[in-house]
Amino acid sequence: MKNIKVPTFLNKRLGFFALLTFLLWAKSIFAYLFEFNLGIESLRQYLILFINPIATTMFLLSIALYVRRPKAAYRTMLFIYALTTILIFSNVVYYREFTDFITVNTLLGAGKVASGLGESAIRLFRPYDLLFVIDLVILPILVWKKVIKREERPVRARMAFAMTALSVMIFSGNLFLAEADRPELLTRTFSRDYLVKYLGISAFTAYDGIQTYKTNQVRAEASPNDLTDVEAYVEDHYAAPNEDLYGIAKDKNVIYIHLESFQQFLIDYKLTDEAGQEHEVTPFINSIYHENSTFSFDNFFHQVKAGKTSDAETLLENSLFGLNQGSLFTQLGGKNTFQAAPDILKQEAGYTSAAFHGNSGNFWNRTETYKRFGYDHFFDSSYYDVNEDNSFQYGLHDKPFFQQSVKYLERLQQPFYSKFIAVSNHYPYSEFQNDEGGFPMATTDDETINGYFATANYLDKAVEEFFNYLKSSGLYENSVIVMYGDHYGISTSRNSELAPLLGKTKESWTNFDNAQMQRVPYMIHIPGQENGGVNHTYGGEIDALPTLLHLLGIDSSKYIQLGQDLLSPENDQLVAFRSGDYVTPDYTYYGGSLYDNHTGFMVTAPDENLQAKTEEWQQAVSQQLSTSDNINNGDLLRFYTGSGMETIDPADYDYKNALQQLEKTESKLGDQSTSLYSQLGTSTQDMYQTKTYKQYNEPAATPEVTETPEAPVQE
Repeated sequence: MKNIKVPTFLNKRLGFFALLTFLLWAKSIFAYLFEFNLGIESLRQYLILFINPIATTMFLLSIALYVRRPKAAYRTMLFIYALTTILIFSNVVYYREFTDFITVNTLLGAGKVASGLGESAIRLFRPYDLLFVIDLVILPILVWKKVIKREERPVRARMAFAMTALSVMIFSGNLFLAEADRPELLTRTFSRDYLVKYLGISAFTAYDGIQTYKTNQVRAEASPNDLTDVEAYVEDHYAAPNEDLYGIAKDKNVIYIHLESFQQFLIDYKLTDEAGQEHEVTPFINSIYHENSTFSFDNFFHQVKAGKTSDAETLLENSLFGLNQGSLFTQLGGKNTFQAAPDILKQEAGYTSAAFHGNSGNFWNRTETYKRFGYDHFFDSSYYDVNEDNSFQYGLHDKPFFQQSVKYLERLQQPFYSKFIAVSNHYPYSEFQNDEGGFPMATTDDETINGYFATANYLDKAVEEFFNYLKSSGLYENSVIVMYGDHYGISTSRNSELAPLLGKTKESWTNFDNAQMQRVPYMIHIPGQENGGVNHTYGGEIDALPTLLHLLGIDSSKYIQLGQDLLSPENDQLVAFRSGDYVTPDYTYYGGSLYDNHTGFMVTAPDENLQAKTEEWQQAVSQQLSTSDNINNGDLLRFYTGSGMETIDPADYDYKNALQQLEKTESKLGDQSTSLYSQLGTSTQDMYQTKTYKQYNEPAATPEVTETPEAPVQE
């Protein structure tokens, strides 16, 4: 070994520092490109990816540069190098099994992770994994045998500080590029994939540690006594159900259809093309909206903040708000106790539950959160045939998504609670380039707005095909189908460009209009009943769960829910936004100003009665939001026993091999199985009919006309 020659610069501390930095960078890049599915979509993202390991690696290793004694300095550097290597390699192995990254909570429950891997752990390793760890043996030996000689002279403090400062500068540049490519990266934290892609493994782990510490501190200080005010609020705020409608959908299947980024103004909207021809954007959804068998709400508002879609799921299925900053799913979803719709229906009425989504299960931390919601099954992108032709950055397109979901839906035991998260109508609303293209684009100066109508039309066709399948298969008559828009599609900053399409000018657009644009559709379709129609009650997503439970014949009063039944005559009709703004039937408070809903004008000098009323509304909004925050941040539902529900153990849920699990259940139940597949004795997949936009709009073939000879004239 003494004959081995190494470059002279490696015998310097800074040279050894540079070697370790390069090796960790190389390991990170290899993992990013060949082990993790980070969805790199542009040259800028590749640039960020190649930069992000440098800053954190330099910062960590620079700690050793401050150590003056040679032996201790090299040991410190190798120790930091080993820990960082182990962190990278552990994430590689963990990702192979769970398609996710290791969080601090995962590390704290390392025993559960190991037992979860079980006998399959050995199969996760690859022969080339040796490249990740072999230098952990080779480098110490090279230093010990003095092949790489230790430099006795310490690094000057100024030089050590310069390396640390340089790493901070690189990280600042990295963060600037990341925020430019993905705004609100650290405040929304909607995907661990994104944090790793933009900031790196080490930075992600540090960030996750900080967030975990903050939430654990609040949680640790909470006690059962904190529930007193919460229970009092829920009792005072409860709205009793409409007696005529209570239980009209009892024991029916529940099918939620998530209409991504779908705003209320799309209902009945017709887009005029350049030739002056009108095109109805969502004709099928419009038809369902106006049916007497549908309870439709035209004053229903989204109430999400940074958590966007995940906030909507929190609101709709728990009757609790999301967080004021970041996503509840990502920050608390993996640890909190919930009493969500899937679990309530399971324990109250024996429902099976499943969520369907053509994107990665770790997006918004759904895999972990859904377990705590009580979802029996979760079919993410791993259950679908996803390729470049049928998907985009947010997952599988809606038509193949619904079609491919059938083989799982038909196996669910009835009654079931299911949720289908469609994604094609998602920003940036890119124009379809294949046979799905053809719906006219709008002609504003904003390309995002221009494509919004075409992707909404595609969603409409996908929903129509799914409805046709439900009818053909026999599921339709025994199901409640709930459709909802999760949040705005056109952001407030773009609304002025949208104004001309809505009959207003850019100059006349105000904050009042921005507030009204927060409306999203909410429809509860119950085939066979005729009590529906368009309801003008003011409400929001927080009101969805008690409304649905009462229609299913389940009293919501014993649950901690902050919303009110939209069909109840006792509904307060006060809609709180997460920002603290609010809407009532007569007034809107938005952006610090009060507006009259009937005129749209700002109220500049409210009289005493109105002033007192606004103070009352503001206090009610603040109380609802703070009550939700206290419940979530303190994880107060872990103390609540009033519902009589059993607490969920997430270890009881396994989202792997779900189809085999469903088939096994069918086999076990035999003649008692209530799945559609068992009832029909065959699959319903062939009943699903789908066509492209081009096929829908191809002119009907003209039948050939065969000329017949003229009949002879009779004289």
